[in-house]
Parts: sequence; C-alpha cells; structure tokens
Amino acid sequence: MVLFRLSIYCFLSLLNLSVFAQKKIILAKQKGGNITIDGKIEEDEWHNNTHIASDFVMFIPDNGKIISDDKKTDVKILYDNEAIYISAIMNDNEPKKIQRELTQRDVFGVADHFAVYINGFNDGQQDYRFFVSASGTQMDCLATEETEDFTWDAIWQSSVEITSTGWTVEMKIPYAAFRFPKNKKQSWGINFMREIKRQNQKYTWNYVDAKIGAVLTQSGELKGIENINPPTRLFFIPYTSAYYQKDPLNTDKTFKAGLDIKYGINDAFTLDAILVPDFGQTKFDNAILNLEPFEQELNENRPFFTEGTNLFNIGNLFYSRRIGGTPIVEKQVLEEELKQNEDITQFPSTVDLINAVKISGRTKNGLGIGFLNAITEKTYATVENTDTNTSQKEIINPLTNYNILVFDQRFRQNSSVSFINLNTTRNGNFRDANVAGLIFDLNTKANTYKLSGDFKYSNINDIEDYDGFKTYLNFAKTSGKYRYIFSGKYISGNYDVNDLGLIFYTNYHSIYANTSYRILNPTKYFNTFNAEQEINVEIQNTTGKLQESWYKTILKATTLKNHYLEFGFIISPFENFDFYEPRSSGRYVYIPSASESYIGFESNRNNNLNFDIYLSGIKYNEKGRSTYNIYAGPKYRFNNKLSVAYYIDYTRQMNDLGWVGTDNSDIIFAKRNTETFQNDFTGKYSITDKMTINLTARYYWSYSSNKSFYTLNDDGHVTPNDSFNTNKNRNFNSWNFDLSYSWWFAPGSQLSILYRNYAQEETNLIERNLNRNLDTIFKANMTNIFSISLRYFIDYNAIKNKF
Repeated sequence: MVLFRLSIYCFLSLLNLSVFAQKKIILAKQKGGNITIDGKIEEDEWHNNTHIASDFVMFIPDNGKIISDDKKTDVKILYDNEAIYISAIMNDNEPKKIQRELTQRDVFGVADHFAVYINGFNDGQQDYRFFVSASGTQMDCLATEETEDFTWDAIWQSSVEITSTGWTVEMKIPYAAFRFPKNKKQSWGINFMREIKRQNQKYTWNYVDAKIGAVLTQSGELKGIENINPPTRLFFIPYTSAYYQKDPLNTDKTFKAGLDIKYGINDAFTLDAILVPDFGQTKFDNAILNLEPFEQELNENRPFFTEGTNLFNIGNLFYSRRIGGTPIVEKQVLEEELKQNEDITQFPSTVDLINAVKISGRTKNGLGIGFLNAITEKTYATVENTDTNTSQKEIINPLTNYNILVFDQRFRQNSSVSFINLNTTRNGNFRDANVAGLIFDLNTKANTYKLSGDFKYSNINDIEDYDGFKTYLNFAKTSGKYRYIFSGKYISGNYDVNDLGLIFYTNYHSIYANTSYRILNPTKYFNTFNAEQEINVEIQNTTGKLQESWYKTILKATTLKNHYLEFGFIISPFENFDFYEPRSSGRYVYIPSASESYIGFESNRNNNLNFDIYLSGIKYNEKGRSTYNIYAGPKYRFNNKLSVAYYIDYTRQMNDLGWVGTDNSDIIFAKRNTETFQNDFTGKYSITDKMTINLTARYYWSYSSNKSFYTLNDDGHVTPNDSFNTNKNRNFNSWNFDLSYSWWFAPGSQLSILYRNYAQEETNLIERNLNRNLDTIFKANMTNIFSISLRYFIDYNAIKNKF
C-alpha cells in the first residue's frame, strides 16, 4: 500500500513538473467594438472573448504553489491596428485588505500590482513591462536578466476598479510602446504577474522556476494577432519652462522652450532627438566632502540619458554624465598658467549641451543596433587683468562631439554577442579618444551554465598618445539551490575610458570566486534565505603587490513575518597597497590587514511604521585605526496618500591615513579623524494617481581633522614629518531642499512646479558643533529657484485624423 501511494505521488509530481515545463499559450481576439478604459470590464467584447489566461503559479516565496480559488485570476487580450487591450479580474476573499498606497509614477509603494511582460521578438532577452497598482499608479520598465530600467516611460492607458470580490484592471498598450517584427502573424513572449502585497506573494501566469536563474526565457506565448497595420510612430513633445533665481549677489529670470521628437523609423527602430534641452528640474546631485583620489561618481538624472539606453549601457562603458559634465580644463590648471596680475572671475562648472539624438531598435533576426550622438558647446572662462581692468576669454572646453555605436546580436533566446564603439572628438588641439569593446554572454540551452566575458581596447590622442586594453572571463552555474562563479580579469596600465566612461582602477589582474546556497520555498523560519561566500585577489601588474585581497561571507533572509535580515563578514588577511592615494605615478601606500562586519534589519514594508538600521565596522591591524557606520531611520505611512521618511547616515573614521599634499618632492600624508553626518528627509502626498506633491531635503556635514603629518617612503610606509604644519583640515556643509508638484494631466503630458534652495560651504576651520554648522550653512550664500515647466505630448496620428 505504501509503495502504491509512493508511486502515485511520484507520478503526480512528474505530471505536475511536465505541465509547468510547457509554455502556456494565450490567444488574442480582434476587437470589433469600442472599449472604454475604466477598469469596469463591462463591454460585450470582453464577455465574448473565451480565450483566458488563468491558473497562476506562485513565483515567490513558495515557488510552484498553485494560486488558491479565492485568489483566482483571469486575463483576456483584444487587439486592433492601434494597440492591444488587456483585462484582468483578480479575486480576493478579503477585498478590504487590498493594499492601495498612492505614489508617483514608477514608485511601487505598499500596493497590490498587476503587470504584463511583453517580448515582441519572443527571444527571451528583453521584456517591456507594464505595471498598474490597485490604486491606479502606472509603472513601466525595460527588463533584461541583469536590470530593470524604470527610467524608461511609455505612453499607455490603464484604469482599476475595486469590487466586492477583489479588483479589476483594464489596459490599453499602443504598439508604439514596444517593438516587434513586421510579420503577418505575430508570436510574442508574454507573461502576467500578480502581486498580493499584504502577503508579499508574487504569482505568474506562465510558471517561472526559481531554480533557473534566467527569468525572461520562462514566459508564455501570445498568438492570434494577425495582419495588423500599426499607425506611424511620430510624437512631438514641446516644452516651455520659466525660472526665477535669486541669490545674495543677483536675481535672474530665464525662459526656455524646446522640443523632443520621437519617430518610429520602422516597426523596430526609433529615433529620439532633443532640440534645445532643458534639465533644470532634474534631481540635485548629492555633494560630499571627497577625500578620495577619484572624482565623485554622480547619478544620471536627465531623462534623455536614462530612458531607453539599455543598448548603450552594454559593457558598462558609458557614463553619460561625461556629456555636459565638468570642463576638460580644470580651474587649478588654468590658475597655474595665469600671470600675477590675472584673476579668474568666471569659471563655468558645467558645459551646456547643444543637442542630442539616438537611434535604437532590433531586427526580427535579433540584431540590436544603437547610435547616439551629442554635441556640447565651446565653453569659456573669464580672466581679468587687475592692472588694466580688462578681461579676456579662455577656452576651458572646446566644441565636442560624442558618438556611440552598438551592435548586439541575440540568439538561442538566452545568449548574445555585442560590439560597442565610443568616440569623443574635441575641436582644436584637445584630447580625443576612442574605445571599442567586444562582449559575449553565452548560456546553455537549459540556462544552467553561463560563459561570459569581454575584450575592450582604448586609444587616446593627446600630447602623448597611448592605448590600453582590458579582458575578462567568467564561468558560472546559474541554476539550482547551489550556484557558483569563477572569473578572471586583466587591465593594462594605459587602459582609459574616462572620456565617455568611468574607471578608477587599472594596471592589475585579478581572480574572483563565489559560491552560494538559497532556499526555493519557505522553511519553518524563513520565506527566503541566501548564503554566499566570496574571495577576491587583485595584483598590481608592475610591482606584483597585492592591490586588494579579501574573503567575504554574506547571509540574507526574509522572515515569515516579512522582515529582512542581512549579515556580512569580510576579512582582508594580508597587507595591501593603494596605488592611487599618493596621487603620483609609481608611488603607493600600504593598507594594513583588516576585518569588517555589518548587520542590517528592515522591518516589514506593509506596516504603517517601518524601520531600517544598518551597523558596520572595520578594525585595522594598526593601533587605533578603525571605521564604523550607522544608517538608520523610520518611514511612516499616515494613509494611502501621505507618507514621510527620515534617515541618518553617520560615519566615523579614526586614525585614518590619507594624502593631504606635497612639500617640495615629498608626498605628505596625515593621520586624521573624519566624521560624516547626513540627514535625508522625504515626504509624499499623492492627491490622485496622476498628481503628487513631493518634498526632499538633505543636510550633509563632514569634516577631516589632521592629527599628525608623515612623509611617504618608497616602500609604501610612512615616517613622521614634524616640519610640515600647513592647515589641511576640511569642514564641509551642504544643504538641498526641493518641493515639487507634478501633474500628468494627459498621457505623456506633465505640468511641474518646483521650489528649490541650496547652499554649500567649505573651510579649513573645523567646527564640531552640529548646531553651529547648521547655522553657518543657512547663513551662507543660499540660492533660491522657483520654476514652472510644461511638457505636452502630441501624437502625429491624432493631428492627421483631425484634418
């Protein structure tokens, strides 16, 4: 009897796995009548459509569990020559518990969600994902296996309705919102996702096996769309902006107008262009006290350089802040060239962008092609002669042309080979650069193993021309509970991608290994659990010395009550050497062995009050040298419309050893104590799903106090220097405040109102009292800006149909 039951159980298990392994198919029905996107699903068109996507399966946390009858979900699809139409009926036996926080676009918040994932080429490589929350908020992104790019925004419609048995969704997604081949019969990859937030559960229509690392290849298929004739994809987005700026020295009023153009060259390729760009309302940069030998890496906040740029980010060679960034001639360099009777009276901190254009898309054979061009204007500094009271202009950045060209061939639904070329050409006798890269990502048919790597080559034309290269190879097991990664890297000393990219460390080779274990279904204590071990060794090419070496253990878990826990332990058992901190070629400074640990806790996001705290510390094998950090703060949701959050980030370094300057031929270091105290406050009030008021405030204070000075020796160690007594202390304050109103009054059309004030102050006089630092920054040269911006989306087809 036991044997019989076991046989039946094995048979049913194998049958269940067999069913899961098959790709589900949903048929779309041609739409005959009108559909009103109101979330009610009342039209006969829906009722007459008998093709239903149902039987959803849990993705997380209990992978493979069939959705219960009281959460039954049914999805239908209609189509015409303009768009596809999706309806979803989602039962819920406790409709009053459906989470419905209102947020601004692309912010998920605490809400239930429904989503459709569309892959027009059915190649398992990239999804166009469209989400709508139970409160009606839209989110959309371009998704690959590595990233979800929510900076991409499409123009589509959706509406939701809360019912006595759950909630419903209607969506209209125009063909202009995604790409597909020009075939008479379409066959797309498709999947639907439902998230039940209060239980932190996600279900998909086509089963996504968590044992397999590749998610995009596990979609179902959409068939039935035939003989469509999509309209011309031509959109105009004119804008107008007005700015009023006041600071202690002057008042300025500015009016701007420009135009964005989006044109569908064909069904697969799109041209995006900006004429007279305006980025005045983008998010502020987080200024810091930078004691590192490298520039501060800044986030990209300009929509043109964040939306639909996945092709250009292949190989991680493109750092878009280079375009319109800081001038190529540094202020310090220009000052060194001036005569005694000359002073710089004006030095622009950024370079203005004249225009930019990008073309991107993919053929039906899987070849992605991307081209980006941007031109920045010639920029001058003003130098005044103090004897004659005359001034002259000095070029600090020439007219510059930036180009990126990408070819990305996808094949076998999970692999790709890519070529990318980046070119920077500056007018006149200024530095030019060219970088080329070959990148490959090869996966086995079952998505169980991966071989990836690259070869990149850089060429610089400057006063002294030079070139360099980088190569990387990675092998990984990407499926199952146990996974691993082995990789190696080599970077030559002259490898330089910094004209259109960003790289700090070169001239080394390294090996890296990672092993991990994860649970795929909840246990007695955890919903999710992941354990990783890593080892990394980097060796500088010229000297053969260790540049970096560490072993790391990481544990991550989500409890049954949906609290998140993380613990990490890192040990660097050997003395390493920093080849960049001395700011001099061929020199280096030692870094003692050290051990580091951290622990983090994030409470359940479903609670009205939730709290995050992360504690970390580093202890060096050197007397009195240590670092610790505390990051903590609460977030409180008053209701579905109003929420506030406040976070503190505090770091203290004791007896840190760092570069402070030079004295004749000596490189001077200092033992120093540093403290950094950052406060972030955010608030959100959502009037509707399309109208939001947001507040962001940041106060940052950091100081570096030098205790004693040292001379760097040739062997990387230091000896006391009692003769150097220059004040190299630093005290830095920064304040930013943004209060904004955003109203999406029509699809793709937005009215934005922003009030911003900011100030920045730096001195070599240490002030350890927080209140006095706050008082100083608010008495500093505070700049106030009030701006209004209007963007209006115009569809060429809507204009054509009126005439």
